[in-house]
Amino acid sequence: MAGTTGGFTAEEKAAMKARAAEARAAKKGAKAEEERQALLDAIAKMDAGDRELCTRLHEVITSAAPDLAPRTWYGMPAYAKDGKVLLAVKNSGKFGQRYSSLEFQDVAALDDGTLWPVAWAVTTLTAEGEEQVAALVRRAVG
Repeated sequence: MAGTTGGFTAEEKAAMKARAAEARAAKKGAKAEEERQALLDAIAKMDAGDRELCTRLHEVITSAAPDLAPRTWYGMPAYAKDGKVLLAVKNSGKFGQRYSSLEFQDVAALDDGTLWPVAWAVTTLTAEGEEQVAALVRRAVG
């Protein structure tokens, strides 16, 4: 990342520690409700703007695809299909970015020829944006 001298930033180190904790919880057999609560706790720790946006994104995503399993991934809100992360929401405060983003992983069914987007920047969530997110999530689930 910008501003580093070859090492990891504090934010990157925190994300790696979060991922290690998630892996330990999974190995111990974390229950779906525990994983959902971890996602809600991650959102609750965000600054007010990110918290509002990510809360609404969570509502839209879980309404569009209720079979996805809410959890965290590198400390970010994420949604899994068949145990694999399909979508993560990287809030702007996570790495000091100017926007949050929806980031689909390789299990998402978004393929369109030989080139397609897998990440979308989100600054605010309008009614139209909510519809777009819901449509993307439904498409990604397949």
